[in-house]
Amino acid sequence: MANSIPGSLPYTDTKPVGSADFYFAINSTFRFILHRLGRDGWIRYLTDLGTGYYAPVNTQRQQGGLSAVAGYWRAIFAAEPGGEVEVKELSDRVELHVKVCRLIKHLRARGRACGWGTATFPCNLRTATCRAAAIRCSARARGASSPRRSPA
Repeated sequence: MANSIPGSLPYTDTKPVGSADFYFAINSTFRFILHRLGRDGWIRYLTDLGTGYYAPVNTQRQQGGLSAVAGYWRAIFAAEPGGEVEVKELSDRVELHVKVCRLIKHLRARGRACGWGTATFPCNLRTATCRAAAIRCSARARGASSPRRSPA
């Protein structure tokens, strides 16, 4: 496992590699939640997750600014091998350039469809966590995102 930046994640994950079974399970779970709650319910679920469960991450971002945002993403992608992501910390934003999403790559390689919930999860959750941390987040095609500090 690649070493993460100390203090970048508010929790410890000691797994040596991402679990392939997890990718199938999360894709199925997202489909179930989406089927059960509908699109609006799915977004509400992610908003609740992004403001409640991710509260420690949001606090880090509020206190540490863009360097905390960049450090968090570097640590996340270092802990989840197999993806190709560039984290760029600029003076006014952090950009994520996702070239290969490990989850989607794994599903496609095994002939599994990536559900709408799985495909929209990163953007919807990122929007919720950024909003909770008072950071503006925008997403572009090709999977790039640019969290920015909201004006004071």
